[in-house]
Amino acid sequence: MYHHFAGKHDLALTAIRRTAEELRAAAEARLSAPGTALDRITAYLRRERDVLKGCPVGGLTQDPDVMADPALRAPVDDTLAWLRARLAQVLEEGRAAGELDPRLDPPATAATIVAVLQSGYVLARASGTADPFEQAVSGVLALLTAHATATARRRA
Repeated sequence: MYHHFAGKHDLALTAIRRTAEELRAAAEARLSAPGTALDRITAYLRRERDVLKGCPVGGLTQDPDVMADPALRAPVDDTLAWLRARLAQVLEEGRAAGELDPRLDPPATAATIVAVLQSGYVLARASGTADPFEQAVSGVLALLTAHATATARRRA
């Protein structure tokens, strides 16, 4: 396998980029699907995943070699930044469509969603069960639902 790459570093970078691309594709499939902003975010957060393995991209932040190398760290940072921005975009679409309270701050809320998701992985791994992850997702969805407008609730 190494003969296809300039060395271990090149192989690692290719693997990290591929993992990041797969995460983006899985997220985008749900975030661009039909439905309300809350429907799409719910589909993303509730998608099937192997919670106890942790996030394949977020978990790389625990690898000191990845974090110490700007080239290896870049796809991790870029992917998490992309996810925050994409969630913020969906939330803004929900505000513009009258589905979500106009006082909702899309960038801050998107950052919260990503933080809850990543923390949910950590809590699940620490406990050896997916329950804390599911509780975290349910909690953040309940908070988002509280920001749904009366019009959006009537549509649901």
